[in-house]
Amino acid sequence: MTATMALTGVRMRLALRNRAFIFFTVVMPIAFLFGFFLIFGRGGPLAITYLLAVVLALSVMGSFWGLSMQLVSFREQGILRRFRLTPIGAGPLLASSIFSNYMLTLPTIVIEFLAAWWLFGMKQFGDPLSIILLLTIGSAAFSALGLIVASVTNSMQETQAINNVLWSVFFFLSGATIPLPVFPLWIQHAAFYLPATYLVSGLERAMVLGAGVMGVASDLGALAASVIVAFEVSRRLFRWEPEEKVPSRAKVWVLVAVIPFLLLGAIESRSKTQVTQIQQIFHAIAPEGLSFTGK
Repeated sequence: MTATMALTGVRMRLALRNRAFIFFTVVMPIAFLFGFFLIFGRGGPLAITYLLAVVLALSVMGSFWGLSMQLVSFREQGILRRFRLTPIGAGPLLASSIFSNYMLTLPTIVIEFLAAWWLFGMKQFGDPLSIILLLTIGSAAFSALGLIVASVTNSMQETQAINNVLWSVFFFLSGATIPLPVFPLWIQHAAFYLPATYLVSGLERAMVLGAGVMGVASDLGALAASVIVAFEVSRRLFRWEPEEKVPSRAKVWVLVAVIPFLLLGAIESRSKTQVTQIQQIFHAIAPEGLSFTGK
């Protein structure tokens, strides 16, 4: 643990020198906040709370992009080679990546809350403990997914290509941009095979409905499972040198990281609990004049 904490400080200093990391961790989330609030948030305070939940989810999800590009850049520049000379393994280095990413994301989250409160008149904050847990575990989950991307790609170009695909899926099919209730029912059910949907739906319930920890327990469980599985997969696949080849078992391990969400998606398709709740939230917001609804 001591090595991990020491590495966390080093990783934070290195991250602040990386332009791509700063863009995806700070600039892009703040741009989303003002864009969403100014375009879609012309309704009442509850609509602002709903939109803030979405913006917070996007801020956390974006962490996988910046972190994966940062690690690949470190490998190409030989920085990871220097870490390898120290008496640490891949586990502490990867754990420090998750911790440093979380610490660097916190200021952005605070800015987003303050902007929603001071500039856009948000009055309802929801359940604080549920929100903190969702943001913390969600940040770890998407950071761990970014570690998998960094472990299986060989160059910045490959990393950007994979990130583009993943981000497009998370961006459009999790409810983070287009509310899920406007999609056909089969797409709403299919969305719960994605980790991003649990973060979005959990934050919406915690902030709009004030759901407590037990009310978002399924979302927290899904994200926690993602952290554990994705971290272990990335640890097994991690490469220090750019010359090292991706192991042939990489595809199998990546599949392992997907299994929890295949199971959770199948469970949700049978219970329909989450889909019903996000529909209720959306219809509760619509009368306030959320401009996306066309009212």
